[in-house]
Amino acid sequence: MKQGSAIKKKVEIVELAWIPVSGNRKLAARLFLPRDAVQKPVPCILEYLPYRRRDGTRARDDTKHIWFAANGYAAARVDIAGTGDSEGLVEDEYVEREQDDALEVIAWLSRQPWCSGNVGMIGISWGGFNGLQIAARRPPQLKAIVTSCSTDDRYACDAHYMGGCLINDNFAWGGAFFNYGGLPPDPAMVGEDRWKEMWKHRIDNLPVFPAEWLKHQRRDAFWKHGSVCEDYDAIECAVLAVGGWLDGYTPTILNLVERLKAPCKGLIGPWGHKEPHEGVPAPAIDFLTECKRWWDRWLKGIETGVEKDPDIRLYIMDYAKPVPHFRERKGHWLGFKEWPSKKIRRKPMYLAGSNLVERKPRAKSERLSICSPLTVGIRGQEWCPYGQGRVAAEGATDQREDDGGSLCFDTAPLRAPLHLVGNSFVRLRVAADKPQALVAVRLNDVAPDGTSAMVTFGILNLSHRESHEFPTPLKPGKFYDVVVPFKSIAQTLPKGHRLRLAISSSYWPTAWPSPDAATLTVDAARSAVDLSTLPGFTGLGGVKFGPAQGAPDAPMTEIVPDRETRTLHYAVETQTTTFNIKSDDGRYILDEIGTEQTSTRTKTYSIQREDPTSARSVVTVTQTYKRGDWDAGFDSEVAVSCDAKFFYLTAWVKAYDHGRLFASRDYKEKIKRDCM
Repeated sequence: MKQGSAIKKKVEIVELAWIPVSGNRKLAARLFLPRDAVQKPVPCILEYLPYRRRDGTRARDDTKHIWFAANGYAAARVDIAGTGDSEGLVEDEYVEREQDDALEVIAWLSRQPWCSGNVGMIGISWGGFNGLQIAARRPPQLKAIVTSCSTDDRYACDAHYMGGCLINDNFAWGGAFFNYGGLPPDPAMVGEDRWKEMWKHRIDNLPVFPAEWLKHQRRDAFWKHGSVCEDYDAIECAVLAVGGWLDGYTPTILNLVERLKAPCKGLIGPWGHKEPHEGVPAPAIDFLTECKRWWDRWLKGIETGVEKDPDIRLYIMDYAKPVPHFRERKGHWLGFKEWPSKKIRRKPMYLAGSNLVERKPRAKSERLSICSPLTVGIRGQEWCPYGQGRVAAEGATDQREDDGGSLCFDTAPLRAPLHLVGNSFVRLRVAADKPQALVAVRLNDVAPDGTSAMVTFGILNLSHRESHEFPTPLKPGKFYDVVVPFKSIAQTLPKGHRLRLAISSSYWPTAWPSPDAATLTVDAARSAVDLSTLPGFTGLGGVKFGPAQGAPDAPMTEIVPDRETRTLHYAVETQTTTFNIKSDDGRYILDEIGTEQTSTRTKTYSIQREDPTSARSVVTVTQTYKRGDWDAGFDSEVAVSCDAKFFYLTAWVKAYDHGRLFASRDYKEKIKRDCM
């Protein structure tokens, strides 16, 4: 992948450039410039994040932005206010002030003597989100964006709620962001005389972000802000939307390609929450060259043929045995000239007894009930696999244990391969014996030996059956017709395998359980699965990518290697299941700046088998920075529990200077459940 250190000779790196913004503040930037850019100005690519450009994302920044600079583009990696070395405070995700600052940053970049005046934006996750949001603000200098693993709808498709259900990523991600918001600036950047003052100011004003998100359990104005689906037409610049099937945000790519009037193309691989040139899981692709083709067309006016690319280039995955660690996912690339594609066929499948059949059954009613153990879901993948250690380590395992606590409906062995591509959904006629309940649905690939591999899943808070904005409790015993979308997917089920629909009344730890253990009754005769299928691959070939390219990562010296552990513990006496995930980035030195770093994140989820109010999540994060006389540490924790009416959240932070307590805070919140 790497092209050697010779590529750096073409690039000038400015370690710190201060960008002035309103409020008498300055944002910290790291610049990557072609060495002749002042003589021959070039467009600039902006990446705008809260993840510490100096030491947090340095390795991946070098890989990407040095390559861009060596190939005819300036690049700017800018810390959002209150993060890294930038002045001010980080208020929350995607606030208006963040966008306002970005408009000023873009204008500043466009005026620099090395810039041609045109700007693009690139980013994964947060940087993909704000790329879309800032594009919707229409700064005249912004001509194109590349958005990876991002969302068009902050409520329906983000790490807080799914199908109107509270998901544990609200606390997993929220606990991490809570920690990021209190990290210190680097004294070498902001000055030995003021870094502690800035650090203390950040800690004194640090909100508990997951608590704030939990106060908005409906799709209200809080979530509509920054959701570009509120007005797709606001985006006028060209958009390349990118992601992976394992990632939590994949549906956004299909939405953007279908609904944007601006030029838009989609690219979806087998990856988790990673960029395509990283290839987690493999195969990686030459993503940076794809970006350059995009930039060349929209920032330089060079005809590169990107308009003639298929609307969607996607990787359809072959069957793979269910394992938690995918290093590679076999499959092949397809290109859909237009999306939605006329090549996609809707295939209804009907529920009959324990079967999925192609002909609608004659029975007028067939009622089946389920009250799932609260641990159904423990074998599923994480909502958003990050691919720790360069493998997709958060994948689903054999689903048979979860299937055992679900209503299952199987097809006969397939007579030919079944290609699922796009958005499938299930229509259920369902009743619950409680006013609050959720339903989870999974499509699994059942091999001849009985192994059950997850293909995709969906969840729905049944009080949100008609609206995420205006939920209403259920009337116990009343049947409702609901639609549950599955997460977008492209996967082939082989001949001889069976397709299984599994329905459960719980899905932990992905979704927080309903306040009471509800029994669902499904009228199978009035329910059906609507599959999005592809009959064959004729006319969809020709999609090829070269091997991944990039500049060398920032050099580092490893002292202790990184590792991730995932353990399950079941206490027989209390019937409590505890799921513990620890991600440890190890200990290493960033050689160019001499900073020694550590970072750990621990997530602990626990629940009793039959008591939904026993659910508890604890997220603990630690960070340390050492260099010369600089020795700073920051620890934080967020813990969440509940009863039938309220959520209870406690949190703390502790900051250390040379091992001595520098500052600390404690938090406590009681938040009413709202149809949740």
